[in-house]
Amino acid sequence: MNNTKNTNKYIILMIIAMLFWGVAWTAGKVAEEHSNAQVAAFWRYAISFISIIPVIWYMKTPLITDRTGLIYMVIAGVLTSLFNYLFFAGLSHGNAGYGGTMVTSLAPIITYILSISFLGTKVSSRQLGALIIGIFGALILLRVPLEGFAFLNVDSAYFLGCAVVWALVTVVSQKAAARAHLMFYTLVVFGITTFINMLFALPHHPFDFGAYDAVFWWTILFIGVIPGTFSTALYFVSAGKVGAHRTGVFMFIVPVGAIVSSWVVYGEALALSTLIGCLLAFAAVILFNMKKSNVQED
Repeated sequence: MNNTKNTNKYIILMIIAMLFWGVAWTAGKVAEEHSNAQVAAFWRYAISFISIIPVIWYMKTPLITDRTGLIYMVIAGVLTSLFNYLFFAGLSHGNAGYGGTMVTSLAPIITYILSISFLGTKVSSRQLGALIIGIFGALILLRVPLEGFAFLNVDSAYFLGCAVVWALVTVVSQKAAARAHLMFYTLVVFGITTFINMLFALPHHPFDFGAYDAVFWWTILFIGVIPGTFSTALYFVSAGKVGAHRTGVFMFIVPVGAIVSSWVVYGEALALSTLIGCLLAFAAVILFNMKKSNVQED
């Protein structure tokens, strides 16, 4: 009974973390509109880096890794800085709800493809079927049946880039997981991301605090602390309790936060193709992870 209650508690915490990650897409669009992609990208992770330090201290996280782990952290930091820029650049051109849905839905599918292609991950016939469903869902999300390859325009190309880069970050994270505590890994990645994004933000005077209004500062503070540090900590703590094989499914709560918040703030409508594509991708992740769970239990 107690174990069930504890599991339910962490499931609720995971849902909260995912909803905040979704809201970050809309908040990111607001922040970009009151600054620019370079400055917003820098301050987002600078604030997350600073605010995660007390969490690391409170959790008594071991700050150790080996040389290989450090290499993975550097690679992840470089990739995350690229994702961070694409995130804000995409929001300057496209809708927050569509971006949050598209990236969250496509990234797991791309991750599976990369794992199979480059990490030698073996798949069963059920997992292969799930992957085909996911790819079909991705094509619908990209509106290929209706618009062909029109998704390669500036409105969607940034979000597609986000999905590919985040899939690469996920693969690197999987490799680094055995070599460092995930919170320490996150701290280092946040730090590297902050430094790289700062280099690109310097020409735009990110430390000229008076150049940006209160809306920007309050919004970027929210993104850095709540979806950044708070939700990341909730995600890692809850993932350890809920089970790694189930965490992928929770990622599909992110679009809910993105869609609802973008509707409230910008009045963005949810396209039918986006809903169908997201549901198919969601089904694919469930099927893929169900089989993986069964294999581990056998």
